[in-house]
Amino acid sequence: MKSVFEGLKVIDLTSALNGPQCTMFLADYGAEVIKIEPLGGEQCRTWGPFEEKSGESAFFASFNRNKKGCTLNLKSEKGKQMLYDLVKDADVLVENYKGGVTKKLGVDYETIKKINPNIIYASSSGFGQTGPISHRPCYDIVAQAMGGMLNLTGFKDTAPVKVGPSVADHVSGIYLAVGVMMALYHRERTGEGQMIDVSMQDVIFSILENAIPTYTVAGEIPERNGNIDPSIAPFDVFHCKDGYVALGVGNDRMFNNFCHTIEHEELAEDPRFATNDLRQKNYLPDLRGTIEDWCMQYTKKEIEAIMDEASIPCGPVLNVKEVIEHPQIQAREMMVHMDHPTAGDLYLQGCVIKLSETPGTIRTASPLVGQHNREVFGLTEEEEKQLIEEGVI
Repeated sequence: MKSVFEGLKVIDLTSALNGPQCTMFLADYGAEVIKIEPLGGEQCRTWGPFEEKSGESAFFASFNRNKKGCTLNLKSEKGKQMLYDLVKDADVLVENYKGGVTKKLGVDYETIKKINPNIIYASSSGFGQTGPISHRPCYDIVAQAMGGMLNLTGFKDTAPVKVGPSVADHVSGIYLAVGVMMALYHRERTGEGQMIDVSMQDVIFSILENAIPTYTVAGEIPERNGNIDPSIAPFDVFHCKDGYVALGVGNDRMFNNFCHTIEHEELAEDPRFATNDLRQKNYLPDLRGTIEDWCMQYTKKEIEAIMDEASIPCGPVLNVKEVIEHPQIQAREMMVHMDHPTAGDLYLQGCVIKLSETPGTIRTASPLVGQHNREVFGLTEEEEKQLIEEGVI
């Protein structure tokens, strides 16, 4: 089967989540990704949950499939030279150290491009490579806080709430992969390599959507507002007989249809709700209360069926088990079985981007620590033993 990145060689110096997310995308679509970990393995091998028999991290396994695993002590001159040898014919190097660390290790862009001038050097960090706090360490919750998202999430009378999944990490990984593809396209046309610099704070800031013009245009500082959308109404989560449903009614025509569907035609005639702007301003308490009273008469499935018939965007609020077992997720092959060398069968997420001619595939499980040292570095058994004794691998 053809792969879109077949023949692409990627050196992966990343750890945790945002960098491995990027290199996972490249690996899923055919790139040869060589993951270089510090001796003993990278930090997210210690993050649960763990497979019971082997103790392997399912978190690590989820984001490091399809990669070859090596170890190198980059603080040793021999380890550094071994990396440089790999870089000579590599297409891409990806790293996610905090600002300043790559220069100390001798793996910064200026050093690497002297070895391989055409390389694409992709860097993701908490605050980027420039600016007064670029040196700071960062995890997802800090990026959400300093990017403006945490203060917008939650209800008016609660403390700020982190978005459940690590959205700063995930979106940073996606942006970094997009940056790699843009740089590869540029190199294809010009032969010129370049550096990509993605900041987790920038990424969160970039997805604040309506919050930015609410301040810059309307002069208001947006506040936490629960599930209520700042631009569209009704666009919210409602309590029903057996849980919650999400409803989005995005325009005036759809609102008229919605009022007819819930048998509250008087709402469509009410001047307070004549336009989306008026509905948004007058949403509480009457419009919301009427909709929730209607929802409380039905189950999630019943509401979903009613709204589906009326072509109104609606979905039940599902837990993780319900999502995994949902026929749509199953039909899209968004969950796949993977055979791990020590953990056995792992049931993990599939490839999200569906390509008709060059689809992504999950070919190999995440590597064991240093599993491919001999293959990647071209070592004999004796040479491998010697380098282990010297603390290089």
